[in-house]
Amino acid sequence: MVQTNLAKPMVNNDFTDVVFKRQSVRKFDPSVTIDPEELQTMISEATNAPSACNLQSWHFVVVNSDAGKAKAKEVLMPFNYPQLDSCSAMIFVLGDTKSHEVYRDVWNQACEDGRITPEKRDEIFQTFLPLYEKASREFLIGDATIDSSMVAMQLMLIARAHGYDTNPIAGYAADKVATTFGLDAERFVPVVALAIGKGIEEPLVTTRYDAKTLTDFI
Repeated sequence: MVQTNLAKPMVNNDFTDVVFKRQSVRKFDPSVTIDPEELQTMISEATNAPSACNLQSWHFVVVNSDAGKAKAKEVLMPFNYPQLDSCSAMIFVLGDTKSHEVYRDVWNQACEDGRITPEKRDEIFQTFLPLYEKASREFLIGDATIDSSMVAMQLMLIARAHGYDTNPIAGYAADKVATTFGLDAERFVPVVALAIGKGIEEPLVTTRYDAKTLTDFI
């Protein structure tokens, strides 16, 4: 099991800047490439995101080659081609509806490392595993979608901390994403695609609704 540690100091470790100045960028510098090792590092750092019962129900497809972009173009809506054509990489984040099948590996490793007791591990197995082993597909899709949404948001912030810009994309043929990339469509459900690169345009600063109108205190 992999323990995630920061491979190197962040380019931008200013929390306020990373979170509140992140904007969607749709035009990137096409001459900029991101080393696959750095892309993998960003994904590894993003997977510290929380997930239901620590299932980590996510999967990533990294498109960073001409061949990969040609495949991605088969599923993307045309108005998202500019991001695809200019970005350094596009990462498709999919939910894994069968992550519970390897759930034991996570907690067995934690037990072997001495981070939890065998009794606690068995309690976790007896409490959570039956919920997922007996769950409907609708429940598993919903759970995996929530998990993948959290890791995608974290990945966008991680990318900004590494000095890159992003654009989240849901404009694609959802029923074709998994099969286009050679994945089992019954197991993997598309959640979002993230274009990553160096922006060459001033992003549009949008207006946000007043949070008070969206909030109820009870």
